[in-house]
Parts: sequence; structure tokens; C-alpha cells
Amino acid sequence: MLALLLFGLGALNAADLPAGAAPPALEMAHFPDRLHAFVWLNWSLVPASRMAAVTGADPEQLGEMARRMGLPEQPALSPEIARRAYITIIRRNWHLLPYEQLLALLEWTPEELAYTLREDDFLYIKLGSLKPRCEPLRYAPPDENAVRRAEAIGAVVRETFPAGLDHPADPLFGFVARLAAPPEEADGTPDAPNHFSPRYCASYFALYGDPLLGDLDDSFPEGYLERLHRSGADGVWIQAVLYRLAPFPWEPEKSAQYEKRLENLARLVERARAHGLGVYLYLNEPRAMPVPFFDDRGELRGVTANDHATLCTSTPEVRQWLRDSVETVCRAVPGLAGLFTISGSENLTHCWSHGGGAACPRCGGRGAAAVISDLHAALREGMDAAGSAARLIAWDWGWADGWVPEIAENLPESVTLMSVSEWNLPIERGGVKGVVGEYSISAIGPGPRAAKHWELARAAGRPVMAKVQATTTWEIGSMPYIPAVRNVAEHAARLRAAGITGLMLSWTLGGCPSPNMDVFAEIGRMESPDPGAALRAVAGRRYGPALAPAAAAAWEAMSAAFSEYPYHIGTVYSGPQHMGPANPLWPAPTGYAATMVGFPYDALDAWRAIYPPEIFAAQFDKVADGFDAAVKTMAEALENTAATEAEKAAFRAEMTIAEACAAHFHSVANQTRFVVLRGRLDTAETADAAAPLLRELEKIIRDEERIAARLYALQTTDSRIGYEASNHYFYVPLDLAAKVINCRDLLDRWLPEQRARFGG
Repeated sequence: MLALLLFGLGALNAADLPAGAAPPALEMAHFPDRLHAFVWLNWSLVPASRMAAVTGADPEQLGEMARRMGLPEQPALSPEIARRAYITIIRRNWHLLPYEQLLALLEWTPEELAYTLREDDFLYIKLGSLKPRCEPLRYAPPDENAVRRAEAIGAVVRETFPAGLDHPADPLFGFVARLAAPPEEADGTPDAPNHFSPRYCASYFALYGDPLLGDLDDSFPEGYLERLHRSGADGVWIQAVLYRLAPFPWEPEKSAQYEKRLENLARLVERARAHGLGVYLYLNEPRAMPVPFFDDRGELRGVTANDHATLCTSTPEVRQWLRDSVETVCRAVPGLAGLFTISGSENLTHCWSHGGGAACPRCGGRGAAAVISDLHAALREGMDAAGSAARLIAWDWGWADGWVPEIAENLPESVTLMSVSEWNLPIERGGVKGVVGEYSISAIGPGPRAAKHWELARAAGRPVMAKVQATTTWEIGSMPYIPAVRNVAEHAARLRAAGITGLMLSWTLGGCPSPNMDVFAEIGRMESPDPGAALRAVAGRRYGPALAPAAAAAWEAMSAAFSEYPYHIGTVYSGPQHMGPANPLWPAPTGYAATMVGFPYDALDAWRAIYPPEIFAAQFDKVADGFDAAVKTMAEALENTAATEAEKAAFRAEMTIAEACAAHFHSVANQTRFVVLRGRLDTAETADAAAPLLRELEKIIRDEERIAARLYALQTTDSRIGYEASNHYFYVPLDLAAKVINCRDLLDRWLPEQRARFGG
């Protein structure tokens, strides 16, 4: 049945999974062959026995290959990996295995993978909307050349990592247990009156798929809820799909076990309330249905996109279903704090959700504003019928500006209009003028778009809210937070001045308790907002009075540096900043386009967007240098300041995050220049023209090797580094060790080959 819901097919097999253009897979030339790459990339994530079964090998044979390359004996793998790192496994095998073998590696059915690719926060889009073409990978004994190259890799590993690649101080997902444990430290004043309410965020390590059917303790353990409360949040949000929470009259089987989901949701609401947190549901409705769904229900069909069509909300039946479903949810879970909607997302929902409503005979003449207003009216009617006091929040994400005046006027009076605070904020970086889209801490809102939309809503008597990214953004999504805390404090103060009283603190990324979250709450508690005083107060609570001045000064310095970030929405989605040095240096153009917060490849033009390459690299240098300087100052303070061991440990952890950010920013600059120089080398015609290019390339490669080795050391001490809830681990420590191998291969094989081309 799930297959029918997804693609309108019968029982799926691997051949039915989406392939798109299916170009040839990329080769990882720094490994002896594809099998060695497979062993290395999966060694810390998949049991050797399963890897062997997939490739037709014995585990001992793969173990021998691993030993030659310097890998340790495979440890017992954390049970968290299968539940929390399946996207990491999918991504690293995307260019290695065909679907049949990928399914065997995951131990999934085609239906499970199809659902994950479609519903796990647009995973297939993040993977490029294509599956690279891979031949089946079968074990064969390595030949003499492969053995020699594997042994050379082992020598590099022993030289670079003399302590070995096993036993990290903080293994993958070690942070989950820490954040789930009851906090010991007393915190400031989380229960004091706060100007900002609500202040809700996503779980830092939420599970996707069908979370309400599973154990919500996995995504919202008690200790984590309490830590969020102490860090200043007063709410959490979780995704929901209405046909899974209430009866779906047209295909009741889609709603199987909806009662259990509602029971789990009600339990979460009660647990969260005990920690001072409300629960908000994210709705993106009504979900489009596969085209065959409408064979006998043509009267419900709206616009069509590919193999799905909308449930048209201009039909009374669909609006009634929306109303009844929300009523069912609110009656079963009366303690819900709120529901928020996106009505213009990547998902196809109502007929105007992708701007193509004119193709619907019912919605076309009504216009987008009327359709969106009616959608929210149906949801509010369901809430009112249940007697719910929950807030309904309409997020303007994806709305055309021209729709907003009519929507604001026609939304039910109690519906809150939420706008991304920094959207459309004009900026200038490196002499290049641009405009912020969203997901920015480097630019301090609010911007003109939000101000305009709030003004329209207020004039119509509707309440307003701001959506921000308080902790981290897609400016560098693989960090638990960006320690540009002064920017965050300034943003909060400006929102206070704009009269904003409610905040959505994060999208899927951004739920890690952090100084950033603390400072938003601190500004909310102040009678007269003062960003400098807020920084000092948060620093004092976190690091003690002796180290607080150094922490506050470092946050100021990193904020100033981060304001040089070459922001563009294309950069934050396509750039290599999330993978940092884990992204390989490709010796030849890959021909692949960068994907949305997925694979950056070597697609420099997508990374840099509006910035010339050298300005793009120079701006990342400025950011990295500023973070480096702050880390140096913090290290000096740590050495020369008397503080408790607990305060010093917390301060060191702050330094680790700052240094890891700097490593990513330096790497983006290096990768940018590498791609530029590689292109110039390809067109060089003489040895004299090639010589300076080769010298610069060698310098960059050696620096990337150094950065990768250093980030390996940092990630193995803080398992939060590299992780984000909807992408899982962008990289694991062995990926950083692989980058060292990549760089050494370029130095030992590729550069000599290039020199030989020019008679060197």
C-alpha cells in the first residue's frame, strides 16, 4: 500500500526507485578501487558482516583490506547509527552501489527507501534528484597494484594519526546520551517573565519518517526537554501529516494506527508541559496524492505535477476533511500549544502552493490569496470545533509578496502571521551587493519583507511572529551553533524594538541548547534590551565570572568576522561549507551540479553565486581569520585565568566549536581556489605558465590535509560536529581521514603527473 501512496505503482522493486538522469558514478581515485572505497567509507557505520554479504565477500577478507589501509578492528557499532545515521549511509554509498545493493546494506525494502527519499525532508532533492549509475560491486581479491596502494594508504594513516583511528573520545552520537541525561548544573532564570513567547524550536536530534508512531522519547528525552527549558525555549515543534493523525475517508488504510499516534502525541504534550514547554505541530497540507488516486475521484483533483496531483481545497469535501482532521487532533490532544503551517513549500499541497493554481478550473479564478485564506479558515474551524486554545500560525514562506495584503485581510482574526525576520535584508560583502533570503546569522534582521508583512497583518488586526535561526543556519549547517553570539543578541534586541513578541527559533537545524539560544531568552527578559549586557550575563552563567569577559569578547570578535560571510541563498544551499574539508579535492571536473545542502562536488559557480571567485574565497578567509583570532585569545585566557575545572571544560568546548567553524571556512576558501587553479592549469600551454599554478595548488593541498587532520581531532572530541537532524552526519571522522588520503594522493600522484605534462 505504501508504494501505491508514493508512486501509484504496485509492489515496488529496486528498478522502480527514482533514477533521474542517472549519469555515471564518480570514481574516488585516492582509493585503490571502488571496493576499497566501500570498505573505508562504511567501516565505522555498517557491520562488516553485512558489508561482506552485500559484496559476496567473507568478513575476514574485508577486514584484511581494512587493516592494510590502516583501519582498526571494527568496533561494536552504536545501535544509534542504524536509527540516526541512515541518511549518512545512503549519501556515502550513492556513488558506490546500485539500488539493489544499497537496499541490502540498509536492510530495507524498496518501499522504505522510496518513502525516505520522498518524505525525509526532500532527501531525493538533496541527493540531486538523480541516482548515479553504478555497476554491482562484487568482491575479488585485490591485485598487486591495489595491495601496494592500500599499504601506502596505511602508511599515511600511521604517519598522520599515530594514535590510530579507533577509540574516539566522543564516539558518534555520544551527544545524544549527554543531552538526554538530566542536567546537573543550575541555570539562570528560565521561568522569569519573558517578552518573547512563544519561543519554540525543533529537536536537535529528531527522528524523521513517522515519528509519532515511534517512541518520542528518542527525539524528546526528558533531560533534553529540561535543557531546552533552561536554555530559554518555551516550546518544541514536530512534523505531522494529517492523514496519519485522523481518518482519511477516501483511503482509510492510510490512517492505520492514527489513534496510537495521537496517544503518543498527547504523552509528549504532557511530558513537555512538565518542563515548561508547549508542543507545536508543523502542517504542510493537504498532501498531494499519486495520480491514480484520482481515477475514481476526479472531482477532488486540482493541479498535477509529475506523478502527483493536489487535493483541491476549493472543493467542499477537501475543506471538510481538513476541518474534521484538525478537530480530531485537537480533541485527542487538547493541550497542544499550537499548529503552524507552510503553504508554499517544496511539497505540492494546495493548487497554488507552487504558483500554478491557474491550471485548476476551481482555484484559477479565485487566486492564491483566497485559496490560502480558506485553507487556514478550515484549520481554524476544526480547532474551534474542538474548543482548542492552541495558536494557529500561518508562515509566509513561499508566498508571493502580491498575495500578502489579501491573505492578511482574510485570514481568520486569531491566526498569527509569521515572517522570516531577515528575508530581503540588503547586504554588501566584499564590495558585492546582495539580498538575504533566509537562514542568516551573518545578517541581522529584521528586514524590509518581514516589516512589510507584519505591518499588513497588524493593520488587519492579526497578531504577528518572527521566524529566526537562533543557533545555526545553512551558512554552516554542520555545527551545533555558530558562536556569533553578538549578532544573535543584536537581532533579538531589534525584534524587541519592532514590537515582536513571538519567535520560532529554528527550522530542522538549530535545536541545540547553546549560548545563542540563551541570549535570545536573556534579551527577552530584559526591561531595556542591551546586547552587550546580555552577552556578559550568558557568559557568566556558562563559564564563570573569571572567564566570562574572554567569552564575551570572543563572541563579539566572531560576530564581526561572521558579518563578512559572502551570503547568498545559492551559497547557503549549494556551497561546501557544510562538509568543509570532508569534501574531496577532485583532480578533474566532476560534471555534477551541487545539490541542496547535499553534495557540493566541485560546482564552484553554484557555490559562489553572485561573488567573483577570488572575492568569494577572500571573504571566507576573513571569516576564518576572525574565528582563528578569537580562538587564540580564548586559549590565552584559559591558560592565564583561574577558574573551576567545570568552567574550563565548558570554555574548551566553546573553543572547539569556534575552531571547527574556522576549519570549515578556511576549507571553503581553499576549495574555491583549487577549482579555479585546476581550471587554469587545464588551459596552460607552457611550463612557465603552469609552474606558479602548480606551486599554489601544492600549497592549497597541503593546507587542506592539515585542516582535515585537525578537524578529525576536533570531531572525535565533540560528536555534535558534523551532525544536523535532517541530514544526519554530513561527515564522520573517517571521512576526514579520507581527505588526508585524498590530499596525499594528489601530492604523490596527480601533481607529478601534471608536472610531467609540462616537462617537469
